[in-house]
Amino acid sequence: MKKSNRRSFLTTAAMIGTGAATSALADAPLKKQLVHHVFFWLKNPGSVTDRDKLVEGVKTLSKIETIRKIHVGVLASTEKRDVVDTTWDVSELMFFDDTAGQKVYQDHPIHQEFIKNYSHLWSKVVVYDAMEA
Repeated sequence: MKKSNRRSFLTTAAMIGTGAATSALADAPLKKQLVHHVFFWLKNPGSVTDRDKLVEGVKTLSKIETIRKIHVGVLASTEKRDVVDTTWDVSELMFFDDTAGQKVYQDHPIHQEFIKNYSHLWSKVVVYDAMEA
């Protein structure tokens, strides 16, 4: 195959593939997920030991079957601005298929065990639950 014919063939094939993928995505129903974002403030602010222990505990929650994705975080060293809250120590960000899945998580024995075993580490917890718009 000549170089120009091969290039033309590859370009056409890529465009057809992209079109097919775009069409498939357009036809697929969009699933709106529930996002559960929790921020923890430590009783001993600045304690790396307590922070790491809490992170360890939050990560145990990943075993709950209705959690689709989990992100466990600590404060990032980003630019300090008035709109950025830097007072918290540990966060968890979870994605659920729906409110029923989030309810399973709330009542799950692993979550209840987490609260029992790690609540002594935090002084404050703030939760933000949001459905995808």
